Amino acid sequence: MSYEFFIALRHFKSKRKEKFISVITLISIFGVMLGVMALIVVLSVMKGFEKDMRDKILGANAHLVVFKLGGEIKDYKRIMEDIRHAPDVKGVSPFVYSQVMLTSQRKASGVVLKGIDVDTVGDVTVLPKHIIKGSIKDLKEEKDDEVPGIIIGSELADTLNVESGDIIDVVSPMGTQTPYGLVPLKVGFRVVGIFRFGMYEYDSNLAFISLESARSFLGMEGGATGIEVKVADIFRAKEVGGNISSMLRSRFGGLYIVKDWMELNRNLFSALKLERITMFVILTLIILVAAFNIVGTLIMVVMEKSKEIAVLMSMGARKKGIMKIFITEGLIIGSVGTLLGIFGAFAANMLLSKYHFIKLPKDIYYIDSLPVVMDPYIFLIVALASLLISFLATIYPSWKASRLNVIEAIRYE
Repeated sequence: MSYEFFIALRHFKSKRKEKFISVITLISIFGVMLGVMALIVVLSVMKGFEKDMRDKILGANAHLVVFKLGGEIKDYKRIMEDIRHAPDVKGVSPFVYSQVMLTSQRKASGVVLKGIDVDTVGDVTVLPKHIIKGSIKDLKEEKDDEVPGIIIGSELADTLNVESGDIIDVVSPMGTQTPYGLVPLKVGFRVVGIFRFGMYEYDSNLAFISLESARSFLGMEGGATGIEVKVADIFRAKEVGGNISSMLRSRFGGLYIVKDWMELNRNLFSALKLERITMFVILTLIILVAAFNIVGTLIMVVMEKSKEIAVLMSMGARKKGIMKIFITEGLIIGSVGTLLGIFGAFAANMLLSKYHFIKLPKDIYYIDSLPVVMDPYIFLIVALASLLISFLATIYPSWKASRLNVIEAIRYE
């Protein structure tokens, strides 16, 4: 053990007349612990919100979407085969997309109508798992004398005041031309299922019908609005999308564009990232306050131990060694506080994820408790930031101690 580390440890064993310094030291440790704990818990909760939001978005949408510039994709089956054989592609499925009006007996609501291929939609999304009433198979084309099926969101079902088995009208603003002008097209659909993704925007503004029903309703001749693609790694979706885009460009020219899920929801995830960075900066101020406590504690120790410092310097201790004593002392305070904060944050996160004792209004947030994701990267970054701040807090008191005038300190001894 070096003499600097030995002396730094001895300073924590205060004499009776130095009890106040010990109390200040404990307050400094507690301040660092509280700052580290608060920062890790908040960032873990925000990470949980982001993951929960991402899972809900990807529950209704695929990782990649392929569109054709200027209209529908006529030869979508051939393009699907090309995409299916691309690296890291796990599934493909066509879809038809349009905005319509749904009406029941007394209620109406504008929604996005999506025609899906019942046989392949499960390869690109988890829609079948979110259907709480009915089944995705009920969307398959019915007989000519039967009403086609439609699956709507739980919030939309409440808005229209309908249940499974009820008939609702789907009204297209495109309509048909008659001698009396443009007449909106209206077709009756039977509610065969109700889904719940957990996001109000999806549960209240989205409806699914079969691909064949969508083509018939919108007057499409065997084409598709786009192709959805599922990839092996969602965080490499942009890279895979770039490869698919290059492949389509080489075969068909610049007729097709490929968008990944991050690009389609860029505003939402950018806002979440900015909020996480802002909270990191704000809560780091707690650690900075604790760092000022470390500065005050070390300055008081320097004042209290000035005679001992002078004796050490008169015995041959160098200024560098004196600085090392107080830097070590400050780092011990910061390290202990950081470790306690990490353990406290880990325990708090475990309690939050297991017992869910902090409840949220489900009608606002669509989750009933705080989601928590314990990312080791968050623990590491916060710990390093805390230790760096603690180190910076020791520089001035250590420099002040190394500049002590030996003659003035021991003149009257």
